[in-house]
Amino acid sequence: MINKHLPNTEFKTRVRDDTLEGDNPFTWETKTVTDYFENTTSVLFSLPGAFTPTCSTFQLPDFERLYDRFVENGITNIYCISVNDAFVMNKWGQDQGVKNVKLIPDGCGSFTRRMGMLVAKDNLGFGYRSWRYAAVVDNMKVTHWFEEPGILDNCEDDPYGETSPQNILSALK
Repeated sequence: MINKHLPNTEFKTRVRDDTLEGDNPFTWETKTVTDYFENTTSVLFSLPGAFTPTCSTFQLPDFERLYDRFVENGITNIYCISVNDAFVMNKWGQDQGVKNVKLIPDGCGSFTRRMGMLVAKDNLGFGYRSWRYAAVVDNMKVTHWFEEPGILDNCEDDPYGETSPQNILSALK
């Protein structure tokens, strides 16, 4: 994956529109990989699902907590991507209180599939989801790659360690 350019995929997002009133002041906006990663040095991390135990207890909160340390090491943005729709990702971000990590919904798994990281999780009732991985991306190109061991459809384990923010920070030093 090192030196690979990210696949230019589209993401269907929901963004706040201050001109709208009511309980759901959001509109659809299509974003691309270029919109997120062009002319930046970013961390991208992927996880099996919003609201899941490891993702909600450790991975997302630790990236949020360590955001300033990433900035000190030359990172412009931190993005979390998951095979979840925009409604779920927005609600999860709100529930987690994230201010710095930006959430990207890969609702139909197109980006994840093109990254070669789409796995079946039928054994958990999830359908297709992302294997846990992370990358440092410099202007659309992967410079560092982190992947949990044992990528496998319907894997009984949910390994976490290689893609932790602490491990990625160690690699950046």
